[in-house]
Amino acid sequence: MIKSFQPPQRVLMGPGPSDVSPRVLEAMSRPTIGHLDPEFIRMMDELKALLKQTFLTENELTMPVSAPGSAGMEACFVNLVEPGDKVIVCQNGVFGGRMKENVERFGGEVVLVSDEWGTPVSVDKVKAAFETHPDTKILAFVHAETSTGVRSDAKSLCAIAKEYDALTIVDAVTSLGGSELRMDEWGIDAIYSGSQKCLSCPPGISPVSFSEKAVEKVQSRESRTPSWFLDKKLVMGYWGGDGKRAYHHTAPVNSLYALHESLVILQEEGLENSWARHAKHHEALKAGLEAMGISFLVEEAYRLPQLNSVMIPEGVDDAAVRSALLSNFGLEIGAGLGALAGKVWRIGLMGAACNRRNVTLCLSALESTLAEMGAPIKTGQALVAAAAVYQG
Repeated sequence: MIKSFQPPQRVLMGPGPSDVSPRVLEAMSRPTIGHLDPEFIRMMDELKALLKQTFLTENELTMPVSAPGSAGMEACFVNLVEPGDKVIVCQNGVFGGRMKENVERFGGEVVLVSDEWGTPVSVDKVKAAFETHPDTKILAFVHAETSTGVRSDAKSLCAIAKEYDALTIVDAVTSLGGSELRMDEWGIDAIYSGSQKCLSCPPGISPVSFSEKAVEKVQSRESRTPSWFLDKKLVMGYWGGDGKRAYHHTAPVNSLYALHESLVILQEEGLENSWARHAKHHEALKAGLEAMGISFLVEEAYRLPQLNSVMIPEGVDDAAVRSALLSNFGLEIGAGLGALAGKVWRIGLMGAACNRRNVTLCLSALESTLAEMGAPIKTGQALVAAAAVYQG
């Protein structure tokens, strides 16, 4: 007989999901009400306002998609890309590749700008691509590449697109709440994120926002949006406007309670304070790892504080270390993806998991595990180096 599932207690320091705040878990357990209940609609309005504060935007079409970040990505592309549209897609990791596939599936023409994994999107290459293809309709890039831990210069990239009157689609799945992100100031037209990273909410919700210019594109499409569920013209009847809402789908009521609570927590902390907290704990983790003799994949100027890709020491079994950390310490870190599989670990410092206790646990557990395996590391210095950052 199958019994109730009781998950183990873990410390989640991989690329996501991140640890969920007890307040958010409690919010999920509140009574379920109807998705057209007046109180739920009131909460929806608050949720939109909180998301606008988090994206730093005044966009009216700002809402959570009732599905994970991958659906947020698809919602942007399926609404904005029409057959024959030329789209410059920047790929410097796994998730740029997914953007490319979205454009192809919806009949767009891809102009690919490729950069080495672990390096940011080249502003110069994007300029050159626009010079060669001035009729480009959209520029798509990943702000925070989760597969490598690199941050690209969203402000400069959006400025180039604006020169050519092109829309921008930006992946902010890992950056929202953890790194500086200013949608309106930087001129981003469409953006998507995920609930499970720096927002410290369970997976399954994707916040998105569309500028007025992007909404105009959606409303003036010559072809019908090839997705019923993600068609923003239909969804706006449920998430848009005041007063009565038109039924579109049964929203994940309790998951939206959770997102609401996570955004309330972020509001209480202050968005810029959250950015600073992620940066501070990253510096401590970095000091400890480097004292151990472990180096980073990404140059310091372009690193994401919330996603640290570090090189696996020579001769060390990637999977064996991750398994030992999980078994002996209840600690999860992430493996490398694609070309970086077996070469890097991805250590997350996201949302509620971004704290001194977890930095200390990660450093001590990793040092202990590697030392037992005879890895070529320096011992006894990591925690001292991290403490010096906190004290300084």
